[in-house]
Amino acid sequence: MDNKVIIMGLGYIGLPTAALIAQKGTKVHGVDINPKVVETINRGEIHIVEPELGDIVKEAVEKGRLVADTKPVVGNTYLVVVPTPFKGKNEPDISFVDAATNAILPLLKENDLYIIESTSPIGTTEKMRDLIYTKRPELLDKLHIAYCPERVLPGNVMYELVHNDRVIGGIDEKSTEKAVAFYSKYVDGTLHKTNARTAEMCKLVENSSRDVQIAFANELSLICDKADINVWELIELANKHPRVNILQPGSGVGGHCIAVDPYFIVSDYPMESKIIGTAREINNYKSFWCAEKVQTAKLQFELEHGRKAKIALMGLAFKPDIDDLRESPAKYIAQKVLQNTNNEEYYVVEPNIDEHKVYKLSNYKEAYEKADIVVFLVAHKEFKTLNFDTSKIILDFAGVFK
Repeated sequence: MDNKVIIMGLGYIGLPTAALIAQKGTKVHGVDINPKVVETINRGEIHIVEPELGDIVKEAVEKGRLVADTKPVVGNTYLVVVPTPFKGKNEPDISFVDAATNAILPLLKENDLYIIESTSPIGTTEKMRDLIYTKRPELLDKLHIAYCPERVLPGNVMYELVHNDRVIGGIDEKSTEKAVAFYSKYVDGTLHKTNARTAEMCKLVENSSRDVQIAFANELSLICDKADINVWELIELANKHPRVNILQPGSGVGGHCIAVDPYFIVSDYPMESKIIGTAREINNYKSFWCAEKVQTAKLQFELEHGRKAKIALMGLAFKPDIDDLRESPAKYIAQKVLQNTNNEEYYVVEPNIDEHKVYKLSNYKEAYEKADIVVFLVAHKEFKTLNFDTSKIILDFAGVFK
């Protein structure tokens, strides 16, 4: 049995993972550098929005199975689930993984299991192995070290943590087997064995593949705008072909996976990753293009009506019906538009959050009613209840009225 699992990082993946493991009866010591996060969890509450998570955390804390702290303690299994942001020009930064590993270094003992779940550049698991064995040489070949990326969708995390397949790669066969035995206690999906480098690459490739497919749809939307063709109708018709499945275009690509992971490949293999790099450029450009379309529309309105337009920016999240604004193209577009304000009246809408530290948020119905120009940046379900108003200029980048 795993007497205690130590989870380094209690964010969008770390906390649900901790909650799941605790729910299954294993004691979990969760670690986060933010004292407010720790205090919130120890009250049996959560600091992120995710269905089912709140009840599971509350029960786990009340039963003493989940404790949050700012420092790790001795355990048997250590999961590193911390962010991997960028430094410089889209260069992956593994300093958080490094810091988390250094924090648990004094606690490691023979036969412990160390797993990285954080999205990582190829070779990170081996780097952490070398770090551990350099500073703790007495543990050489006596630990189990592996990589196992998450594969979950925000809004459905608790279900997918259990039911999705997982790819598990150890630095050697015994590490892979030990990690598989650990996850088999909590995951019903199939556990696929490989090596650490392949598992690292698999995570990056999965999201790069989706980014490339979205880039094709976004590129089509740019072409169709010039060609005066309804891109939504075009894609629907093209998808009638039995072997065609074009995705839906949007205002760009966001989130801490699809908009980020391709750069982990491009950064290390710039000459080889032509399609992956170009897809990133297309999806980034789509957000810039949307912002420019808004600027053009408001100037055209002023010329035609002799007054400033009232503009509603509908949505800030990176995808429909969630509260996550990380790497959000909608947020980027709103920032670009609001940087060029000239006494226009703006309504910023995001129905999935109560407040924002920068923007004053408006009710979506009120914003839609008052605005002259309505800019749909995200296809939230609330927006789809609105009636198309031909008296307004509607820029529908998300396919709300497709």
